[in-house]
Amino acid sequence: MGCSNLSKQTQQRKNNSGYDFSVVEHKIQTWMDSSYYSGASIIIVKNDTVVYENIFGNYNKDTQVFIASAGKWLAAATIASVVEKTSLSWDDKVKKWLPEFKDVKGEATLRQLFSHTSGFPDYQPKDSVTDNYQTLEESVKHIVNLPADAQPGTSFHYGGLAMQLAGRMAELATGKDFETIFQENIAMPLGMKNTHFVPVDDSGGHSPMLGGGAKSTLYDYAHFLEMISHDGNYKWKQILKKESVAAMQTDQVGNAKIVDPEYVKKVRVENHNGVYGLGEWREELDAIGNAVLISSPSWAGAYPWIDKTTNTYGFFLTHVNVEKANKAGFSSFYNSPVLPIMVRDVYKNKALPKEVKTGFINVGGAKLYYEELGKGEPLIFIHGHSFDHSEWDPQFFEFAKKYRVIRYDCRGYGYSDKPKEDLAFLHAEDLLKLMNKLKIKKAHLVGLSMGGFIATDFLALHQNRLLSVTAASGDIFPVSGPSEPWTKEQLAVRRAEIEKVKQKGTMNQKWDWLNALMRNGGTNLEGIRRAVWDMIYKWDQWQPLHAEPRLVLGNDAVSILKKQKITVPVMVLTAEADKNRVNQLLACVPTAVQVLVPNAGHVSNLENPVDFNRLVIEFLKNK
Repeated sequence: MGCSNLSKQTQQRKNNSGYDFSVVEHKIQTWMDSSYYSGASIIIVKNDTVVYENIFGNYNKDTQVFIASAGKWLAAATIASVVEKTSLSWDDKVKKWLPEFKDVKGEATLRQLFSHTSGFPDYQPKDSVTDNYQTLEESVKHIVNLPADAQPGTSFHYGGLAMQLAGRMAELATGKDFETIFQENIAMPLGMKNTHFVPVDDSGGHSPMLGGGAKSTLYDYAHFLEMISHDGNYKWKQILKKESVAAMQTDQVGNAKIVDPEYVKKVRVENHNGVYGLGEWREELDAIGNAVLISSPSWAGAYPWIDKTTNTYGFFLTHVNVEKANKAGFSSFYNSPVLPIMVRDVYKNKALPKEVKTGFINVGGAKLYYEELGKGEPLIFIHGHSFDHSEWDPQFFEFAKKYRVIRYDCRGYGYSDKPKEDLAFLHAEDLLKLMNKLKIKKAHLVGLSMGGFIATDFLALHQNRLLSVTAASGDIFPVSGPSEPWTKEQLAVRRAEIEKVKQKGTMNQKWDWLNALMRNGGTNLEGIRRAVWDMIYKWDQWQPLHAEPRLVLGNDAVSILKKQKITVPVMVLTAEADKNRVNQLLACVPTAVQVLVPNAGHVSNLENPVDFNRLVIEFLKNK
């Protein structure tokens, strides 16, 4: 989690900001270490102040990069500037400016061309000419005879081909080529000296020009985001009208059918239909439908965003190593958008009350992140698989009113270090070392799912260090324990499983895992989908991509528990949705009590925190 490749200037800005962006830096450095990128840069601005800036790998502050679909935002602003200054209208039909489009494609409007609702094919057919033409006039000639995919306004298909016509319409309205329009209306007023739409890369693949052919630098694009975040104003000069910026951010999809799943549902698990404006994604909406998180992500990894909930804008500039990424099942398009969620966490951590103690504990071979608050008997929360310490937000402050509460990230999760395939350890032993370093003789343990397995392991191994155990969605984890080391045959099978995950795409594994967790629950199940997803999204995914050591006792816990008399109070908190499942832990610990969390599924502490907290408090009170 330490700093890497930070210049003195960047380090100074980072320290002066008062925010700790090491978690963001760690995430990007992980991508770099995996060779997905040869270089990258990032800038984050909050309240008009740069709060974080960094350069990675072989990039420098002036590195110019093809930004793929991040250019759609720039192109939309350019079209908006033409609409402001000429007779071109967002509601003009294609045939008004391009009469050669005599079929249904000619009925599409400029607005639809820039919101992926025009009914045009997304891209040129695979057997067509390489789309690296140098002019929009030539590009449009290769589109006119292509068949439409749908009636205008009836279907949302993300692509870029239709934007070529929009650019050509702007050229006809102004009598200038698109690059000149962009330079005069957007780039030059914003001081974007190193941002261009032409010439198109001769290798192909960066066109359509408007939808994916721009190249830019870190600071150039940051100037653009500053302008958009100030409703078209830059350095006291109005570049675009406020109304134009608002139109770009307004839902332009309307009632068009969205082919499921699409980007917003994938990265934000949002089900709203208003996913796109003009050249930009509407990732999050407020209660009345206004976009509060907007972006223009690219397949190559470049990702600009504006987060109105925190008055922040940021730009991550990079270009993916396709071969390395594909081999590892890594998608830049779907991974870069985790950054604004992590930035929010940075702000959240900075806003923690001063009474909250935070830090890292060295447990040998790794450092574990923890947070501590309150006085009284120690109570330690242990999170579930793919989650982190933030899972316990509904419990941490509530229980700190009476207890000395600690929540931490297990090795391989959250802010803590990752495991190593050749380094054997137990999560329960990590917990013991954490307790020793914090000088805790005995503690109450509250764990959910994997956290419950860890609490059960601790009960089996270190009963004398416990005051009580609450295992939420707890049971004996039915896997081989340390007594059964990996065999060569098992490792071969495991390696094959890992390759399947990569071939399918690592983000698919995350989505499958989310869906599994969201399969059963109470009336508030959908209400926690976003909170659960954000933890999974940030997760480094070490476990499904490695031959994990025996980190829990698994089946070994059965014999260890049965050989001793358990005197520590144990409660198994079972979600009402799982009440009919046979629980092996109850058989191993006859004195344990099972209590149902009403109206809840597997992640009961989030789905029904009121009853979860009440049941745990009652148990601790009567232990």
